[in-house]
Amino acid sequence: MAYSEAMRRYGSDKPDLRFRMELKDLSVALEGTTFPPFADALSAGGEVKGVVAGGGAQLSRKQLDELQEFVRRYGAGALAWIKLGDEVSSSLLKALGAEWIARLAEAAGAGRGDAVLIVAGSAKVVAASLGALRVEIARREKLIPENVFAPLWVTEFPMFEFNEGDGRYYAMHHPFTSPLDEDLPLLERAVDGGETDLLGSLRAKAYDAVINGIEVAGGSIRIHRRDVQRVIFKALGMSDETARERFGFFLEALEYGTPPHGGIASGIERLMMALVPTDNIRDVMAFPKTASAADLMIEAPGEIDRQQLNELRLKIAEGGD
Repeated sequence: MAYSEAMRRYGSDKPDLRFRMELKDLSVALEGTTFPPFADALSAGGEVKGVVAGGGAQLSRKQLDELQEFVRRYGAGALAWIKLGDEVSSSLLKALGAEWIARLAEAAGAGRGDAVLIVAGSAKVVAASLGALRVEIARREKLIPENVFAPLWVTEFPMFEFNEGDGRYYAMHHPFTSPLDEDLPLLERAVDGGETDLLGSLRAKAYDAVINGIEVAGGSIRIHRRDVQRVIFKALGMSDETARERFGFFLEALEYGTPPHGGIASGIERLMMALVPTDNIRDVMAFPKTASAADLMIEAPGEIDRQQLNELRLKIAEGGD
């Protein structure tokens, strides 16, 4: 499954496929709305999406408030809801009216007895909050079958990601990941043609193995052409001089016809998490650390012997910097 499809349907690059509950795009159903939270999100290039909770019409106000707080952890401003019980009720009824509510429920594919849970905002916030929410609801409602494994490969990850803090692109995987062959013309336009916005649409030959919502392995095909590596360095804001200074040995090696190559790294503990199963990686680690990096099993860190310090030519500075 391509990264873009995984994010569109599940809001996660490591989707749990043991249950459905896909994200539903409600943007078309909201065309022409003047309701500020939805209209503002759409006009800013964001999204309005929802998930359908089967049997969710029975959700209490307390449970809905808990889910409201849950999505806020992922940046969502609010969680709107529609419950299709004996009567239709919704947090949006006063703001939108019954006709809009019916339109949204239909667009989400919800039926009698269901609830539609809706988030508006940037694509990143909508994906993160609804992606986590679908898993949370599935756990609460016991929708996840036991002893079932749903493995998949997630491919075609973005080549670059934009950092809002300093307004520039960074390599999403690492700067030696190869872009898809069909995206090379876009890369050249983005870098040599000055169309930097295209960097966000470039895809990489990167891949993750996922089981039951857990990333158990990841890797990529490396760049083996000097001309491509040069453009990637330039896309990351590195001049030819800086690239030669830092990676001259590597660029020179590529001149000699380096063959196509790649790799993958497996996370044994993460695989064990899926097999056990457990949500806490510490359950499958021999010597798990606490949040403060202490190992309670071997009582580390401990006092340092003075002789060890002398052997390493180290001394402890008392106070000061």
